[in-house]
Amino acid sequence: DFENLNNKAQKNLRTLLDIPDNYKILFMQGGGHTQFSAIVYNLLMVKRQQFDDIADEEKGEINPPLDYIVTGSWSAKAAEEAKKLYNNVNIALDVKKLKGSYGSIPPQEEWNLSGPNAAYVYYCDNETVNGVEFNRIPDIDPSIPLVCDMSSNILSRKVDISKFGVIYAGAQKNIGPAGVTVVIIREDLLTMPKPVTMGAPAIPSMLSYKVMADHNSLYNTPPMFAIYMSDLVFEWLLENGGVEAIEKINSIKSSRLYDCIKNSKIYKSPVEESVRSRMNVPFRIEPEGLEKEFLKGAEELGMLQLKGHRSVGGIRASIYNAMPLEGVDTLIKYMQEFERKHSSLQ
Repeated sequence: DFENLNNKAQKNLRTLLDIPDNYKILFMQGGGHTQFSAIVYNLLMVKRQQFDDIADEEKGEINPPLDYIVTGSWSAKAAEEAKKLYNNVNIALDVKKLKGSYGSIPPQEEWNLSGPNAAYVYYCDNETVNGVEFNRIPDIDPSIPLVCDMSSNILSRKVDISKFGVIYAGAQKNIGPAGVTVVIIREDLLTMPKPVTMGAPAIPSMLSYKVMADHNSLYNTPPMFAIYMSDLVFEWLLENGGVEAIEKINSIKSSRLYDCIKNSKIYKSPVEESVRSRMNVPFRIEPEGLEKEFLKGAEELGMLQLKGHRSVGGIRASIYNAMPLEGVDTLIKYMQEFERKHSSLQ
């Protein structure tokens, strides 16, 4: 019975995202933090095995770099985890070091990508803490696998899956309950765990994409309830017009909220306009001493978890797929009333 459900969930997700036939869908455990390591183990092994196939006389010293585009807290965490496992991690872009803080994405001409020797290029499509979202897919050499963390914006808009080698997404933002992580991987990147070879770490079986693909995500007891709930969400999206329909709603929600901030004299967005997230809208109140009062008043009205991440402070409205337009309108109404109440400070 569960195997049937497992297959149906994969089929529904494949329909929603128009996933090509040469990609596998995996349901794994451990969240994004586990994928930080799984990506290194699996794709470095793929690169090493490609190298093993080269004739000996053509081989030289090879230590393939792993390219990371760091645009916020989550891509920074991913890069730091990679450094624990491998000694050639190239930070192709670190916005915080370049600009002093996260809140923008410089043009690709300013990135320091390694080129064709890289095992992969990694980025996070939507940074939940910092409210930064890519407005396009990075244009990289198609021979290099593009790896993307879409935990917080998967299923929120259409995306060309064929541009990617691996996409992963923790379920708990737009898919279902915490406990399952979706991995979408191109089949040519599936490789069996092997002993350490040419400096590549052996892949633990539970982190092996090939093992999970060969067992249809049933290598061990899967997170059955989380997958069941995720499929209910997939069905809900399909019944309501799919990703195209929810993308239009998400655009309206975020536009209304950003317009409220733009037209205000006390609310300020710390994010460059061209890369503002549609899922996570951080803002500050001037003077900042009003933020505690704002949060208290919001909670009294039933609007919870608006406090910004502890690392950045401020206010953050997370408006994932499940947040209805009415919820955003309620927040906007409160923001406007709060501003009128404190109009003497303007």
